[in-house]
Amino acid sequence: MDLSDLKEILRILEEQDITEFELEQDGVKLRVCRSSSRAPAPAGPALSPLAAGVIAGGPPAAAPPVAPAPAAAPPIDAEADGTVVRSPIVGTFYRSPDPNSPAFVSVGDVVKVGQVLCIIEAMKLMNEIESEMAGEVTRIHPENGQPVQYGDPLFTIRKG
Repeated sequence: MDLSDLKEILRILEEQDITEFELEQDGVKLRVCRSSSRAPAPAGPALSPLAAGVIAGGPPAAAPPVAPAPAAAPPIDAEADGTVVRSPIVGTFYRSPDPNSPAFVSVGDVVKVGQVLCIIEAMKLMNEIESEMAGEVTRIHPENGQPVQYGDPLFTIRKG
């Protein structure tokens, strides 16, 4: 990862108003967290140790230690026939891990908390979206391979 890659990631995160992002590549881990307000990002020495380690491709020990963060939970809301699971990120929706594999879930499937529902690919990073509730899948909103935006409905799950 070079400086232009880092700048491009930060630009996309700012444009999409994404407040948390994590990437691990070739033993280098990058985690960006910011408040949802539009306050200017800190510059200069505050970012130097982490940025220097990432840009130079140094070992992870060169960067300050980062505690593992739990995956961001997709936003959910109630609907007449269940609870809507919404996309936590912008990307491409995939129902299975690869084109030759069966879908993670289908309409009528009973899912449990933590079960993978789909994958959203963002910037060549595959993000597994897990169920935050147990129940029956009553609807799958996007088509396989369809682009999704932050907050778009992905699934409707009726508590069971």
